[in-house]
Amino acid sequence: MSRGCCTRSGEPATSFAPRVPGPLARSAARVSASFDRLPIRTRLAGGSALLTFVILCAFAVAIGSLTVHRIRSDFNRQVADTAAQLPSQLAFTVDPVHNRFTVTPPLSDFTGDHAVIRLLALEDHVIEESPRNSPSFGPPVSEARTVHGYRVISRRLVVRDRDEQPIGQLIFQYGRAVSDTEATVKRVELFLLLGVLAGSALALLAGMAIARRAMAPIASLTTTAAEITRTRDPSQTIPEPQADDEVSELARTLEGMLRQLDAAQSETEAALARQRQFVADASHELRTPLTSVLANLELLAEQLHGDQGEAARSALRSSQRMRRLVADLLLLARTDAKRALTREPCDIAQIVVEAAAELGPVSEQHEITLDVHPASVLASRDELHRLVINLLENAIKHTPPGTAITVSTAASRELVELVVQDDGPGVPAALAPSLFERFVRGEGDRGGSFGLGLAIVHAVAESHGGSVRLDTGAGVSGARFVVTLPRASDLDYDREHHRTPLEAVVD
Repeated sequence: MSRGCCTRSGEPATSFAPRVPGPLARSAARVSASFDRLPIRTRLAGGSALLTFVILCAFAVAIGSLTVHRIRSDFNRQVADTAAQLPSQLAFTVDPVHNRFTVTPPLSDFTGDHAVIRLLALEDHVIEESPRNSPSFGPPVSEARTVHGYRVISRRLVVRDRDEQPIGQLIFQYGRAVSDTEATVKRVELFLLLGVLAGSALALLAGMAIARRAMAPIASLTTTAAEITRTRDPSQTIPEPQADDEVSELARTLEGMLRQLDAAQSETEAALARQRQFVADASHELRTPLTSVLANLELLAEQLHGDQGEAARSALRSSQRMRRLVADLLLLARTDAKRALTREPCDIAQIVVEAAAELGPVSEQHEITLDVHPASVLASRDELHRLVINLLENAIKHTPPGTAITVSTAASRELVELVVQDDGPGVPAALAPSLFERFVRGEGDRGGSFGLGLAIVHAVAESHGGSVRLDTGAGVSGARFVVTLPRASDLDYDREHHRTPLEAVVD
């Protein structure tokens, strides 16, 4: 026994299938979506032109119908009046011998404007017609009709003698071509059609001009917003339209938003400046007590033995790491605050040799090859030394033992290039975009670094007017860091030491 699903009231439940939109609804949706993708000025102009087209079409249909009806009515009335008046202007003479009718004046006097006059006997044979060989209008009927392109009216005439006695009957047919009237109708229809099209085109052009004029304040707002985006200066003023409308309200809203953003940016910059100042001051102040702590721990590590000596040496290693961290933070804070140390011409090759010698004890498992050439750069020697040290330490810490590291320098007329390359596994693609950001460490970092080494390299290079990049070009294996710095000239050296080139030569 089957059981049906019932509602709470006990009645069978009714299932409702989702309604699928028909082809007409889908077409309307596509048209609406296409219309929404058009620019606003095009939609405004197109909407006004379409509305004008609909109005003009309705106007043309109404006026055209009335005009055509009036033209045809006037033509029919003229034909009827002519057919009614013309027989009274004709005189008939009967020839009793030959039983013939003679009409005066001739029918040709009344057949202008593409008219046809025919006189028929009751037996339907033609007695007189003008012009000759005119088309047959068929058997006469009492009502007006259109035959072979002629508006035809037939009348029965009684021919009387001088004593007004009837002597016979004739059929009078008057026809007039409708071609002239239909040509007039077509000209009227063509004129109305051209008027509708011309009016719609003018409405479209006028709508485009009005829309462009109406969108000019928005275009001005867009230009100002783009300029603010380019300069990152929210203190600029948003132009406010003269009209008190929605665009003016938008301009006031954007102006208020910019003022709030400007205030927030000022507060943020002030907070960051205070933070950088605090980090710089704290790092500077920490150097003296750290130096004292390190000296005492070194002394204790030499004098103590056993567990106490090991504890002293562990504390010494931690303090040394803290000193490096403080030095790194101080350098970054100094670059953030745009504090430049005294700079002098330095030989990049000599600095590379000194940095490689300093790292000699920790690089025994790596083969470091130097290919350096003397080149002078105007820099802070300590910061440039730190840059080279960090690049070499990065290569040593993040490559397996036995990896070859190559350091080379090259100089052009204006630039000095320092390249540190290893044949290790390279930098993961996911890490490359954020490689020079602070506190970024790769997976599997075995060196216990703080993630500041490459950030310091980037900061030092930029503070000296240079740049650093990770070269990922074709044929590059491992990690290849390229540092570019401006080359120092003899004039820079002399200016640094407040001597003219002539004095330098004399020395």
